[in-house]
Amino acid sequence: MSLDDALSRRFAEITEEIHGLYSAADDEEWSSSPFGWIKTKASRTVDAIGEKLVSAWCDDLGLDVVRTGDTEADRLVEGHRVEIKFSTRWQNGEYRFQQIRDQRYDFLFALGLSPSSVHGWMIPKSVLLEHVIGQMGQHTGAGAADTDWLAGVPGEEPPWLRACGGSLGDVTVILETLRRPVRD
Repeated sequence: MSLDDALSRRFAEITEEIHGLYSAADDEEWSSSPFGWIKTKASRTVDAIGEKLVSAWCDDLGLDVVRTGDTEADRLVEGHRVEIKFSTRWQNGEYRFQQIRDQRYDFLFALGLSPSSVHGWMIPKSVLLEHVIGQMGQHTGAGAADTDWLAGVPGEEPPWLRACGGSLGDVTVILETLRRPVRD
């Protein structure tokens, strides 16, 4: 592509300078990852992908998973209302689970993907109310009333979050506890 005027060419040079501030290593890491394709999708699509990944994972574990039919929670997993939040790893190494609201769900499943690992936390609503909702305002700080967010680096979680999972194996154990007993 050739730019047709000096101002556009200079703007392109500035763009390249700024592009250099962002980690090319991170781009390369994602391009060789089995999860890299997700990074190419629009954010709204990424959210839907996260919901589908969690649903498929739960189904693969043999758990009963269906849509809730309302906007207060994303899925019913073994009869429990579950809100799903998804984040790919940011350049600083953390996950950011956004748009956490005080809605009608029992658990929030936070799924985090990095180029080479999968993390998950199954957080009871009561724990969110104690540590996140109303305290971690997404848009206007701690005073925000509409949405909250949860950010952190895997392995550096506070104790209350560590109890809710971390690795895919940890969150799988928690998911298994939701399984309803089979009645004869």
